[in-house]
Amino acid sequence: MKHMKILTSDLVKNIVENYKENLLFGRWITVSNIEKVFSNFQNSSKLSISNIGTSEENRPIYQINLGNGPKKILIWTQMHGNESTGTKAVFDLLNYFNASDDIIVSEMLSGCTIKIIPILNPDGAEYYTRVNANKVDLNRDAVDRKAKESQLLRSVLEEFNPHFSFNLHDQRTIFGVAGTKNPATISFLAPSEEALRKITSGRKTTMNVIVAMNTLLQQFIPNHIGRYTDEFYPTATGDNFQKLGYATILIESGHYKDDYDREKVREFTFISLLQGIFHIASSSEFKTYKAYLEIPNNNERFRDILHVYSNKLNEAFQYKEVLGENGIEFIPEVVFDDISDLFFHKEIDFVR
Repeated sequence: MKHMKILTSDLVKNIVENYKENLLFGRWITVSNIEKVFSNFQNSSKLSISNIGTSEENRPIYQINLGNGPKKILIWTQMHGNESTGTKAVFDLLNYFNASDDIIVSEMLSGCTIKIIPILNPDGAEYYTRVNANKVDLNRDAVDRKAKESQLLRSVLEEFNPHFSFNLHDQRTIFGVAGTKNPATISFLAPSEEALRKITSGRKTTMNVIVAMNTLLQQFIPNHIGRYTDEFYPTATGDNFQKLGYATILIESGHYKDDYDREKVREFTFISLLQGIFHIASSSEFKTYKAYLEIPNNNERFRDILHVYSNKLNEAFQYKEVLGENGIEFIPEVVFDDISDLFFHKEIDFVR
């Protein structure tokens, strides 16, 4: 079989345009939403779907299995229930895996065995909250594992013993890319293993995959990609999985111009996953990493709206996301901090 060595931007653009899952849209994505998509894969010879457990309120938690290669990859989404962009991107990716027989899919599925847990926190997804039904932040529960969902993720990790893990999150609209006036549309992180943030062999492996993802993604959104803080959190999932020897790649899906539904950002998350998995499948070593350190840091210099006045001080607003009767509502709240050094996603000029 002929081997692909790189994914070109034109090729990836075509893939993204043809495999979007239109049943999933917007910010509020629940288990009932993804169950409707499962019918796409009912007769699939490439993937299988199973119920592997339940949440604190007995909502199902699913696992999707595909591929038969030696390199094992674990992906999970919506550890925080209100962070759904990764879930949409995963189903776009699954559509591609399932429907295409091109050389890219063949190489990935013959090179990797992949397990995906879409919506690890189905109770949080239902209520559009970060935490689970018992108010536990699953991303700070890796040590105590008080939550059923945390116990389930750990059991899958230990049984599967993956070489790589992808931990998919959304980040707030406050984040920008240092040295630019751009929002952080995608941010990557190779989590630290201890407080000194040493660059261990495991982190180098993780960084290597991120370098590949960043290189391709820069062709689509140049200077909109940041590096999430690598401050060590002793109870965080990614930090602990990295510490345990599992190369864990964090993807934070952020803001893009006029994209509060994160429909464009799902595309960039899809591209990141596609490139990450392809790089893992097609690479024999994961040693080079220093370009990771050149990715600009995130900063927190963005707010949502600026009102510009001629006869009084300008006013800034930050959206609060609230689950309403018709879905997610964006409620502007006044920003009382100093705004002189901030950027804004939208400016409204009231000067007459």
